[in-house]
Amino acid sequence: MTEQLPQPTGTRERVRALLLALGPSTAAVLSERLGVSPAGVRKHLDALLADGTVTTREPRTRGLRGRGRPARLYTLTEAGHADGPAAYDDLAVSALRFLAEAGGDAAVERFAEQRVAELEDRYAGRLHDTPAAERPGVLAEALSADGYAATTSEQGAGVQLCQHHCPVQHVAAEFPQLCDAETVAISRLLDVHVQRLATIAHGDGVCTTFIPTGKAIR
Repeated sequence: MTEQLPQPTGTRERVRALLLALGPSTAAVLSERLGVSPAGVRKHLDALLADGTVTTREPRTRGLRGRGRPARLYTLTEAGHADGPAAYDDLAVSALRFLAEAGGDAAVERFAEQRVAELEDRYAGRLHDTPAAERPGVLAEALSADGYAATTSEQGAGVQLCQHHCPVQHVAAEFPQLCDAETVAISRLLDVHVQRLATIAHGDGVCTTFIPTGKAIR
């Protein structure tokens, strides 16, 4: 089950939204998916590069590289991911720094656990009577409703849950306890041990969690 992200208006915003959904992508992929000429896509990418919304990097290659330069990957910067005022992030980081100084790492961990517990309580009712095979998709719907732009796709012996947006990425970059607590909550909600493969907070394009589809591990 794959959730469809809301369709924005304006080609430039569509480019940004597609990068949010796909993660790092080449101009050719964006052109094909949007039905816009490669030259037109590059025009909007250049504008997004200029305003700091997008950056580029070389693709990771395995083995020997073929002739010619590999196509550049375009990916959203922190500014491109952000959807709230920076002042809020600064306040949240300052508050957690104060909490860490006053109560140590244990206090931050308790805060992170309490935060995801509220989220877990809200999602548990939707997942309670859902067959195990359908739970990742239902969870993705719930996360998307809370601004995480989540999708699922089958990957080998399991399902890959991708969160294309992180509302707390700036805070989580300094306090990874938030990501750790969220991963534990996903395991409890799905009743299976999951593996976090990547996070936006640590510089990846998408938060990626692998969910095995074998026998549940309580």
